[in-house]
Amino acid sequence: MSSLWPYITPGIPDHLFEQLPGIPMSKREVRLLLLGYLRLKTNSVLWDIGAGTGTIAVEAGLLCPSGKIVAVERDEEVANLIRKNCDRFNIKNVEVIEGSAPSCLAELPYQPDCIFIEGGRPLRDVLREAWRHLQISGRLVVTAGNLENLYAISECFAELQVRNIEMAQPTVNRLETRGSHQIFTAIDPIFVLSGEKLE
Repeated sequence: MSSLWPYITPGIPDHLFEQLPGIPMSKREVRLLLLGYLRLKTNSVLWDIGAGTGTIAVEAGLLCPSGKIVAVERDEEVANLIRKNCDRFNIKNVEVIEGSAPSCLAELPYQPDCIFIEGGRPLRDVLREAWRHLQISGRLVVTAGNLENLYAISECFAELQVRNIEMAQPTVNRLETRGSHQIFTAIDPIFVLSGEKLE
């Protein structure tokens, strides 16, 4: 394991990841919640669709040493950023796929038992196609940053008959130094929805 992160607990500090301006990154506190909802096993197969900076893929790669992580990102520069972050932490079990969901999902390797989707467009189509590939008893975790995506996810979960649904809307404030003062700054809130695919 890289000397950048010599611990086994999740929650890598944000500043240790290489970042690009304008590319979203799941903040550490939110990432911890997302990883908890994924309920990964040491040998899990995770599809991270819309992987962005690759923070979830990296953390999952560390948590699942016998597993396979597939990080999907449509932009070549961002996909290369994920590869760089995997290299920073010496992660060997993450495969980065450049492609646009949902069209690329049918070509992805391995059948996932966990799928993580960052809310985006076309969200309904991505959810439906991802669900088609999810193993029975697999878990689906989706985030929404606005009311429209929250509504779309809720509708799709009902349509797909997602079971054991859980939802959270965490409120996180971080202590930051501004000049000579320490103040609490809010992290942008998101909704986290999860559920299972049962027979």
